[in-house]
Amino acid sequence: MKIITYNVNGLRAAVTKGLPEWLANEQPDVLCLQETKLQPEQYPAEALDALGYKHYLYSARKKGYSGVAILTKREPDHVEYGMGMEEYDSEGRFMRADYGDLSIVSVYHPSGTSGDERQAFKMVWLEKFRQYVVELQRTRPKLILCGDYNICHEAIDIHDPVRNATNSGFLPEEREWMTRFLNEGFIDTFRLLHPDKQEYTWWSYRFNSRAKNKGWRIDYCMVNEPVRPMLKDARILNDAVHSDHCPMMLEIAD
Repeated sequence: MKIITYNVNGLRAAVTKGLPEWLANEQPDVLCLQETKLQPEQYPAEALDALGYKHYLYSARKKGYSGVAILTKREPDHVEYGMGMEEYDSEGRFMRADYGDLSIVSVYHPSGTSGDERQAFKMVWLEKFRQYVVELQRTRPKLILCGDYNICHEAIDIHDPVRNATNSGFLPEEREWMTRFLNEGFIDTFRLLHPDKQEYTWWSYRFNSRAKNKGWRIDYCMVNEPVRPMLKDARILNDAVHSDHCPMMLEIAD
């Protein structure tokens, strides 16, 4: 089973930049999208349905903002929208598709870059998310948590750890949260399989950052311990250029 996570920074814009052709070539079984920035009626069905994907969308109430989606070749047994927390669910940040005892989540963690208020919102969200998925394991034993976490965990995950130490996304409290999350039995699949690789999934549109590879690794396919024996491959697909992010791919034994 091939799963890809991708923050497309506007799905309709990504479609105009060749996303359908890329998708036809990659052929994931499940594609988790973040930052779709559209309402359900704006979904580019004509371009994507022909590729054999059913789509499930969870949009933000605010138009042109946030939103997650799951495109899948195999029909899920069940799709769950949101975490049952209005202040987060109104921003369209979490959805889950169930396949037997395996659940695949598309999640878009908030960014704190716009100021103190949103940084505080992010920190509360992170704790609520952690509590929610820890509890979720009781009923959904195998979890794959794909998405944009908006956090670099270690110095290897960011191009300039010293100068970025006071920037949202690499703050000590965010990194500490990630450590606690991993210590609770969740696995950063890319880092597990590539302990020394320095690759990124996001580059600022400014300063020609992508060409200079001055990036951040903030997109993850996290799994819990019961999924560990199923892991086959985890790679960053940095040739995809439909967004300021690039996708990450996870392959598991189905």
